[in-house]
Amino acid sequence: MSWQRFKKYFCEVPSLGFSIDISRVNFPDAFFGSMSDKIQKAFSDMDALVGGAVANPDENRMVGHYWLRNSSLAPSDELKSQIDENILRIKEFAKKVHSGEIRGADGKFENLLCIGIGGSALGPEFVADALSRPSSDKMSVFFLDNTDPDGFDLVFERLSGKLGKTLAVIASKSGGTPEPRNAMLESQKKWEDAGLDFARHSVVTTGNGSKLFNYAKERNFLEIFPMWDWVGGRTSEFAAVGLLPAALQGIDIDALLLGARLMDEATSNKDFMKNPAMLLALMWYFCTGGAGKKDMVILPYKDRLLLLSRYLQQLIMESLGKEFDLQGNRVEQGISVYGNKGSTDQHAYVQQLRDGVNNFFVTFIEVLKSREGGSVEVEEGGITSGDYLRAFLLGTREALSAKGRESITLTLPDVSEKSIGAIIALFDRATGFYASFIGINAYHQPGVEAGKKAAGRILEIKKAISALIEQNPNLTIEELAEKSGYVGDEELIFKLMQK
Repeated sequence: MSWQRFKKYFCEVPSLGFSIDISRVNFPDAFFGSMSDKIQKAFSDMDALVGGAVANPDENRMVGHYWLRNSSLAPSDELKSQIDENILRIKEFAKKVHSGEIRGADGKFENLLCIGIGGSALGPEFVADALSRPSSDKMSVFFLDNTDPDGFDLVFERLSGKLGKTLAVIASKSGGTPEPRNAMLESQKKWEDAGLDFARHSVVTTGNGSKLFNYAKERNFLEIFPMWDWVGGRTSEFAAVGLLPAALQGIDIDALLLGARLMDEATSNKDFMKNPAMLLALMWYFCTGGAGKKDMVILPYKDRLLLLSRYLQQLIMESLGKEFDLQGNRVEQGISVYGNKGSTDQHAYVQQLRDGVNNFFVTFIEVLKSREGGSVEVEEGGITSGDYLRAFLLGTREALSAKGRESITLTLPDVSEKSIGAIIALFDRATGFYASFIGINAYHQPGVEAGKKAAGRILEIKKAISALIEQNPNLTIEELAEKSGYVGDEELIFKLMQK
């Protein structure tokens, strides 16, 4: 790669110690000129969104996650007050839990059980894992993020005998989403079996007046935190969904918000060559042809960032994976995202990335700080394990470039609250810009809803055939279909009967 090209396309955010290098994407110099109209429209669309426009027309909603880290951007004093008051409530509640003023049946809360799905789990899990400090964490954190009974049992084995010192945090906007509802009901049974009052060990984050809101209020749960309809699940890390578990764990949420706010300021720069999120979105557009023709591979060279690719899968694929554009044209858009971590992947799928089908582009994430304190010399010349990790990143980048495989490099100074807030905010904005480029609604998820509806119908079939089997256990699949009124669903009935 040319040093001159690197200098030309290298962008820094000094306030964050962050940088992005796009020089290893093979765009021609004329590319930016060809994107001029789309760039200006994306800036305009983003300004309107942040200003309070209805940016989610399908659900007739504002999209306000940028206000969460800078309440002065909120379009009304009422919303600003709600955001500020919520942060104060979270801090006050966490303080009371940590001091023991709010405690469980067996004393001060030591464990935190987070119950959620999708955006109510992926963001909190990523942040909890990235910023965990076992020697100083205020609480040990566990997650129920599915409706898998065996998964429930695995977590509750770890909490055996500890429920009297465990605080459950249930997050669900509607309160009717099956996965968190099921996990909550299973958890409640565990507390009751231990002779404990689940409500006195639980708080919820939910929409005002939702099923979960009413359930918690009727049973006198410890606290109810808001989940506003202008914040989508996958962009809710800086609402109570993410800030409450983080504060309870002992994470500095002010620093988390500061990192996001500083990145928001950088990604609001109308000079696109100095705007890291715009550069990132432009590279996505070039690499994929604006039509998802290549996959996005996320390669963080840091164990603490292992869950970043899972978090970004939802943020990017749920936001951009749409059948129709805003004009109702069938476009079938999206970008597939996968990843794990370096250097593990050099012993796994990097072989295909270098020598196999060229259907991807890589985002390397480099962290300059190796660890707290010094490191053991593993080779003469002062070479440490961290030096090896960085050499593997830079070497893999060189090896891919030599074969014409494109990559972007994001550099963070460390893994801290500030840098984690920044990286989340960066991908938030890049996703919004890219959605504007391709003209889709990034803030709804009709495909997810379709799957929920289909699952509901399957459960109705199960109820119908279960009732018939109780009367006559010798019915054939065809007879079950006919008697239940589900002729044409024989395969589904067979699959249900297998279990």
